[in-house]
Amino acid sequence: MGAGGTEGGTGRFLLGFIMMCTGFYMLLNAISIRSGFHFGLGIYRMAFMGLGLNITSGMILIPFIFGIGMIFYNAKNLIGWGLAIGSLGSLIFGVISTLSIGFRSMSAFDLIVIIILSFGGMGLFLSSFKERKRSIFK
Repeated sequence: MGAGGTEGGTGRFLLGFIMMCTGFYMLLNAISIRSGFHFGLGIYRMAFMGLGLNITSGMILIPFIFGIGMIFYNAKNLIGWGLAIGSLGSLIFGVISTLSIGFRSMSAFDLIVIIILSFGGMGLFLSSFKERKRSIFK
């Protein structure tokens, strides 16, 4: 028996798996992530009575602090839980929304190697799960 209980071949499975993992590792390693998140940076903008108001991440921590204080005073206080969870969710959303994702500069050869390893390995890996006929002429 081979990979997945078929006669597909364990060698194809292992070679494809190693190629696929190497290619996707190289692909993910070539991605650069930068954050524009700072505690003074406005992550949300609201219009209030004709004025633009920037809500900073430090401002989001104020209701979080009150919520935590209310939870420690009375753990059954739903307003405290709402403040804490809402401001924490808002802070996480703000951090994620300020991320900038892009590729590092690489040569065409690097990109071709990544594509061949990733998708060629995936092809070998998936082909190892199907039944193989022993005759090469059919």
